[in-house]
Amino acid sequence: MRVALRPRSGCLVLCLCLSVVTLLLQSLWVPLEMTRSEAAAGKSPDKRSEGLGLHRLAVGLEALNTQVQRLSSKREKSQLNRNDLSSLLQSFRREQQGLAHLVETELQKVSQRLDQLSLHHHHHHLFCSRLPPAGLNEECEVPSDPAYPVCAEKVEFLRARWQSDPCYAFYGVDGSTCSILVYLSQIEDFCPAGPGMNHTAVPWHHKTASYTEKAFIRGTLSPLYEVISSSSSSAAVKFIRSRVERMSERWIWAGRRMKTSRNHTATPQMKVLLYLGALAGSVGHRFEAMVDKGGPLGELVQWADLSACLTVLGHNLTISTSQRQLHSLIGAAPGQGSCPIQRPLTFDLIYTDYHGLAHLHRAMGLAFQHYQCRFRILDSFGTEPAFNLASYAHIGGYETLWGSWGLQPLQYLTMFPHTPDNSFLGFVSEEAAKTGMRETRLQPGSYQKDRIAVVYGKQEYMWQGKSEYVEMISKDLEIHGTVYQPPGHTSTLPSFVKNHGLLSQENFLQLLRRAKVFVGLGFPYEGPAPVEAIALGCMFLQPRFDPPHSSLNNDFYKGKPTTRQITSQHPYAEQFIAKPYVWTVDMTNRTDIREAVKSILKTKVKPFTPPEFTCLGMLERVQRYITHQDFCGKSVPAWPPEGALRVHLGPLGESCVDVCQHASLVCEPALFRHLNTPDVFTRLGLGCSSTAQEVNHLFPAYSPWGRLCGLQREPRLFSCAGADSAHRRLCPCRSLHE
Repeated sequence: MRVALRPRSGCLVLCLCLSVVTLLLQSLWVPLEMTRSEAAAGKSPDKRSEGLGLHRLAVGLEALNTQVQRLSSKREKSQLNRNDLSSLLQSFRREQQGLAHLVETELQKVSQRLDQLSLHHHHHHLFCSRLPPAGLNEECEVPSDPAYPVCAEKVEFLRARWQSDPCYAFYGVDGSTCSILVYLSQIEDFCPAGPGMNHTAVPWHHKTASYTEKAFIRGTLSPLYEVISSSSSSAAVKFIRSRVERMSERWIWAGRRMKTSRNHTATPQMKVLLYLGALAGSVGHRFEAMVDKGGPLGELVQWADLSACLTVLGHNLTISTSQRQLHSLIGAAPGQGSCPIQRPLTFDLIYTDYHGLAHLHRAMGLAFQHYQCRFRILDSFGTEPAFNLASYAHIGGYETLWGSWGLQPLQYLTMFPHTPDNSFLGFVSEEAAKTGMRETRLQPGSYQKDRIAVVYGKQEYMWQGKSEYVEMISKDLEIHGTVYQPPGHTSTLPSFVKNHGLLSQENFLQLLRRAKVFVGLGFPYEGPAPVEAIALGCMFLQPRFDPPHSSLNNDFYKGKPTTRQITSQHPYAEQFIAKPYVWTVDMTNRTDIREAVKSILKTKVKPFTPPEFTCLGMLERVQRYITHQDFCGKSVPAWPPEGALRVHLGPLGESCVDVCQHASLVCEPALFRHLNTPDVFTRLGLGCSSTAQEVNHLFPAYSPWGRLCGLQREPRLFSCAGADSAHRRLCPCRSLHE
């Protein structure tokens, strides 16, 4: 094997370049030892780490420089044998790769630090130039301007509380009336500009987006791998990456198919932040600890599929699992979050969860309300409108731990289509075959199943009280479990269970491909696993709940912002997939269980994936949301069109979800505005003795007692969910395919 070296001149040029960069970085490097004045100023460890990073970078460059000089010297002597040369080149490559990563990291830190210094200098100059001369500070008077009714109140608040958060001092407040007025006029916009000062928009207000790039379907997920690798090395993030890699071929194929669709049009390229709040801070530590111990992975499945979906659609992603990084990304002011961010938000969309929403609220100050139209919340079980509006929730008894954020209900993204009030995001199911791809033919016998049942429950507490139910199934099927067993732990599982322990995702899927039945124990509720098992050719056997589980009688749903009645472990599978794939039984009725198992053993099914849980289905759905869901604009939504509306008057005590479903339609909350007029009651032949406009999540509705007609006053309370025995609801239904 011959190895070609670069010419001597090339090596000399590289040596010269590396020497120059080394000298430059050494000139920037601040020694680790702090002076007394720096220590007194409280220089943070982050600042010291920047100096250490630059020092490491300079040392690394010197090392690489030495390697190049050695290579050049040995090239001149021409005395290298093959092994020496190969070893030297491998060492050179390792140094080069490590240095490239170090250069990138340190340059990012330097850039962020320069941005901070620049912003701080800008704010300091801004306030210094606008404050009156020394000795005249107290001549500033609080203006009385009807356009700024709370100015005086805000001034009094800051006089008493300006030291409660360092962010006020960062923005130039020093306790004087003048500095407070400058802050309230130039940063928070609560007071008019002072004499001689122009009133301009506060610096963190967003400007009208001018999209210069189009989002085109990508044929690779490489950009996503880079983003994931740079975000974190935690177990949860590794799970996300492994899932994306395993399903990459299907995503790319679906993207190609979508690209050739006649309905596909390019959309503006969005800058998107995915902030996984559940993985940040103390909550994140607890979540991380459970990832490898049988903890819930449904949310991670959804995050993985969302990130792949947005990447294929051509958008630019940033992924974060760190509160500190979040503050840097959004430009939060130093302190505790009482002040607005320092600059306009640079992300067009921020996908997060309820934990992340709280982190954003604490970091953005007033800017949170200004930008909340850009937020999208991954919310597995959904948030109904009655729980979403704080004032209404307080008055109506709908206050919970998770609601009251006042967003548009469609900004909440659910795991399954629980309620049309929220947006169904979903996920992508594992499949037995790459449906639609070239390998459409399954191997001979791939539909053949072993006579085994895999139990859905990775932790022992889920099995408690279920022994008789599982034993009944074991009379006809070999029972397999995938229960996490801590080292030295004595298992409490029934002796007839063959437990594999916690399996990797690949091995778990292999087990499901062999299994005839996937057995639900009643918990966890509404996860992705049953849909994936069905897609791998299993039938799902699950318990029925009588009475239904809800926030009124179940600890898990207590506090969830929903009134849904859960009739089984997986209501979506029960209602929308149904037999022969889904069998729902009374877990306490031995006859019911025995008959269901016998019917299952006589039934053969092929792998089945609902279209909405395919890569193509999710791509089309997310594309539709990005194109049509604009919660920041003032214009009335144009989608779905009014022509899709089918008006139905429901019976007493029935929600619009049920009214539309009984008509083989779906409730569409975006169409409520077309029903919220008095003439709709007339067209339906309802004679109203009086018509009232109220804040009520059941309106528009008709009450036969007294012939009272009610219209909705608060658009955020238009709700497909909700019913009572006194009202017949006016429901906006549409075809599922419109």
